[in-house]
Amino acid sequence: MDFLVNLLPSGLAHHAPALVIVIPLVAAAVAALMPNGRLGWIVAMVTASLVAFFSLVVLGLVLSDGLISYHMGGWEPPYGIELRVDALNAVVLALVGVMGLLCVIFALPSVGDEIEEGKQALFYSAFLVALAGLLGVTITGDAFNVFVFLEISSISTYTIIAMGAGKDRRALTASYNYLILGTIGATFFVIGVGFLYMATGSLNMADIGQILQEQGHNRVTQAAFAFIVVGLGLKAAMFPLHVWLPNAYAFAPNFVTAFLASTATKVAFYALIRFLFSVFHPDVAFVELSFTWVFAAVGVIAMMVASSQAIFQTDARRLLAYSSVAQVGYMMLGLGMGTAAGLSAGILHLINHAIMKGALFMALGAFALHFGVRQIRDLNGLGRTMPASAGAFTIAGLSLVGVPLTIGFTSKWYLITAALERGWWWAVAALIISSLMALAYVARMLSAIWMESPPEHHGAKPAARHAFYMVLVPMGILAFANLYFFFHADVLVGLAEAAANAVMGGH
Repeated sequence: MDFLVNLLPSGLAHHAPALVIVIPLVAAAVAALMPNGRLGWIVAMVTASLVAFFSLVVLGLVLSDGLISYHMGGWEPPYGIELRVDALNAVVLALVGVMGLLCVIFALPSVGDEIEEGKQALFYSAFLVALAGLLGVTITGDAFNVFVFLEISSISTYTIIAMGAGKDRRALTASYNYLILGTIGATFFVIGVGFLYMATGSLNMADIGQILQEQGHNRVTQAAFAFIVVGLGLKAAMFPLHVWLPNAYAFAPNFVTAFLASTATKVAFYALIRFLFSVFHPDVAFVELSFTWVFAAVGVIAMMVASSQAIFQTDARRLLAYSSVAQVGYMMLGLGMGTAAGLSAGILHLINHAIMKGALFMALGAFALHFGVRQIRDLNGLGRTMPASAGAFTIAGLSLVGVPLTIGFTSKWYLITAALERGWWWAVAALIISSLMALAYVARMLSAIWMESPPEHHGAKPAARHAFYMVLVPMGILAFANLYFFFHADVLVGLAEAAANAVMGGH
C-alpha cells in the first residue's frame, strides 16, 4: 500500500478521508445533469475510480502511520465533526471503494438493459449518493453523522431498487417494504443515539466511549444499547430483522443487487462492531452477555433457518438472498465469540462474502442479460451456452459452500478455529451443518448449469455466447480473487486481524 500513499503529495493525502465522501456527493449532482445514460455512466466510472484509489490510500496511510483523525472545517473534536479512521474502518472503506468500482464497470450493459434510457443518468446519480452514504457511515467518528449517512444511503437505495420497476413491477413493492423497515431501523438507531447524548452530552464516538468508561453505565445507556443494536441489526439483515432483504435482492436491477450484496450489509455490520467495542466496550456486563445470548444465538439460528429456506427457493436471486442472511449469521457468530480470533474471523468472512456474492450476482446478471434467467430451471445448460460466466458462477458458488482452494474455506476454517478456542462445539456443529445445507442449494444450481441440456427453440439449441466484456472483466476479477486469496490468505487474514486488534485493544 505504500506505493499508493507515495503517489499523492502529502497535502492531498492528508485530505483523502474527506475526499472519499465529497467526490461522490459532488459527482452525483453532475451525473444528474448528464443528457444520457452513457455520459452518466462515465461520470460514475470516473468517480468510482477516484473513490477506490483514495480509499486504498487511506488504508495505506492507516497501516503505515496508524490512526487518522481528520477534523472537518478545522474544528477540534468532540465539538467538531471528526472523520476517524483505524484499521477496522479502513479495511471496510477499501472494500466498499473497490467493490463499488467493479460494480460500476458491470453497470454499463446491465443498467442499459434494465433502466429506461431517459432515467439512466438519474439512476447513476442516485447510485453515487448511495455510495457516498455508505462511505460516510464507514469513515465518520460522529454518532449522529452515522445516522445521517445511513439515511443518505438508504433513501437513495430505495430509489435505485424502485427504478427496476420498468423490468419487473415487483421492484416497487420490494422498495416500499425496504423503505418501511429501513425507516423503522433508522428510527430505533437515532433514538439510541439520542439516549447516548442524554447520558454523555457528546456525539463523538471516541468521546462517548471515554465518558462511559469514566462514569459507568445506567438504564439510559442500556436502553441506548438496545435501540442501536435493533436499528443496526435491521440494516445488517440480522435474523430475524432480515425480512426486507430477500425481495430487495430478488427484484432490484442486477447491478443494484450485486452492489448491495457486496457493500450495504457489510457497512451496517461494521457500524455494529464500532458501537459495541468503541462506544459501549465489551467488558461491560450487559454487552458481554449480548455476545453469547444475542449475536452468537441469532447467528446460529440464521445459519440454520436461512440456509433451509434457501434450499426450497425456485428463484435464483432469491435463493442467494436467503444465503446472504445465513452468511450474515456467520459474521454474527464470529462477533458473538467476543474474542480477537472470533472477531477477526467474522471480519474475514465479511470481506470474503463480498467477493463471492459479487461474483455470483454478476454471473446471474450476465445470464439474465442474454437469456432472461430468473428461475433455477432457467439455468439449464448454461455451462454450454455461456461457459465463461458459468465458470465464474461455479467458482464463487463453491467458495460460498466453503470448498477447499477457495476463500470461503479460509474464513470458515478461521471461524471453526475461533469457536474451538472458546470450546463452542455446538457452534462448530452449526457451521458444518449449515455448510452442508449450502452445498445442497448450490448443487441445485450447478447441476442445472452443467448437467442439464439447454432448452431448445424451434428444435434448435441456442448457440454459445460470451457475456459482454464489461461484465466479464469485473466478474472474472472476483472469481479469480476467490481462488487467489486462498493461496495468499495472509493478505486478507492480516487485514482482518489488524481490524480486530484496532478495536479489541486489551480486551
